[in-house]
Amino acid sequence: MATVTLSLVSHTNVGKTTLARTLLAADIGEVRDAPHVTEFADGHELIATPAGDRLRLWDTPGFGDSARLVQRLRREGSALGWFLSQVWDRWRDRAFWSSQRALHHVREQSDVVLYLVNAAESPAAAGYVAPEMELLQWVGKPVLVLLNQLGAPRAPADEAADLAAWRTQLARWPLVRGVLPLDAFARCWVHEARLLHAVQALLQGAGDTEKAAAMARLTAAWTERREAAFDAAMHELAASLARIATTRVTLDEPGGRAALAGLGGRLRDLGSAVLGREGSGGPAAAAQRALAQALEAEVRDSTQRLLELHGLAGRAGDAALEQVLERVAGQVALRERVDEGRAAVIGGALTGALAGLKADLASGGLTLGGGLIAGGLLGALGAAGVARGINLVRGTDRSWAGWQDAALTPLAEAALLRYLAVAHFGRGRGEWVQGEAPPHWPQAVAEALRPRQADLAALWAGRGERPEAAAAGAPAARLAAALQPLLRETVRDLLRRLYPDDAPGAAPAFPAAPAGLAAAQSPA
Repeated sequence: MATVTLSLVSHTNVGKTTLARTLLAADIGEVRDAPHVTEFADGHELIATPAGDRLRLWDTPGFGDSARLVQRLRREGSALGWFLSQVWDRWRDRAFWSSQRALHHVREQSDVVLYLVNAAESPAAAGYVAPEMELLQWVGKPVLVLLNQLGAPRAPADEAADLAAWRTQLARWPLVRGVLPLDAFARCWVHEARLLHAVQALLQGAGDTEKAAAMARLTAAWTERREAAFDAAMHELAASLARIATTRVTLDEPGGRAALAGLGGRLRDLGSAVLGREGSGGPAAAAQRALAQALEAEVRDSTQRLLELHGLAGRAGDAALEQVLERVAGQVALRERVDEGRAAVIGGALTGALAGLKADLASGGLTLGGGLIAGGLLGALGAAGVARGINLVRGTDRSWAGWQDAALTPLAEAALLRYLAVAHFGRGRGEWVQGEAPPHWPQAVAEALRPRQADLAALWAGRGERPEAAAAGAPAARLAAALQPLLRETVRDLLRRLYPDDAPGAAPAFPAAPAGLAAAQSPA
């Protein structure tokens, strides 16, 4: 067993503590938009294995006057240098003294240095980088540069361009062994995986076989934990979508407001009355409202569970819920029970009711041939018998409403976008707040789902319709079990589309990793 130590260093106020909170999933240190908030190096355990291996992460005070720091370090070893650093700076310039202490700590304790830069500015404009590279040369440890403050996720080509610019700018310093994106506010866990593999590769390349082996075990432990969280998230998404798909709202009004029930005195309005098409005050409107309320509650609860799985606090906002509801507005399937008693009363109006009856049968899923057969039976059995037959074919003696098949794929897309938003939310930002999805996300989600449209359509079609069964939960459980592997592979594909550098076989931006490492970089 061994301990691997990483140290976060940077110019002051670049976001080390914020990133540390995101990586540790804990509210450590103090975060303020001000220089020199962190005064002392602060160590935390990032990962541990049952065998006793540990990965330690140190948050350090930021560099302020880098050029002055270089001069002070050059005087180390002399009596004047000792006096200035240990006496004068300690009492006259506390922040400057803390920076010196941090450098000594990093030199003595660290295996790999994680150097943050503000990627919101151009590499050429970051004038603090050159003197701080001289400081890190004095430290003498391999450096991974992390691009922080990248802003909201962007299309892969745009992010690759920024990454290439920083790599070009930093190529003149041999101590820089890799440049990786890792934004404290909008990183995804696939970026964390790439960081861990990069550290392992550096230790292996340095010939430190003991710590490289420990890092391999630590990375495996982190991957196992992340796999479990990913599986739990996919289970939650599948279960949530299944509950939505099988939701059945039983209508309070009797089914007599459907086609047959409306024949008494309303024959001229029959076409518009079939299955809730009679206006804003009818069963369809009531069903729409009830389903919207159930959907809202489900999305809120599911989002809360996703946040807990990712170690985040907060709740789903109203704006996000409105976006989900807009996707499925009006896509309600209404199944009304035909009132058998009232149908018998209007048995004499059979000829005039035939068109409405055919529409009612078709809406219940019967074929045209079924409608013709029913028409033949009508003369023999009477209207009450036909009404009973319709109810038997539909499999219900109650009126109910649910989401149409056409509404469910947009709801699946919304669920995947919700997952991406949670998976990219850094704890350093504080409580969860969902904003607008980056412009390239919806297209990426649609492309990842496109090859699976036929499978989804089959699942939606086979979800079952009886409200009694839906209440018991059996259709939802079956649908969730079938959805989970499909969603898992879809999200894997989606992450590969969004982050091609982390796909299997991608060229690493750091020294070659041990055999088998590329395969382990596949998003989990």
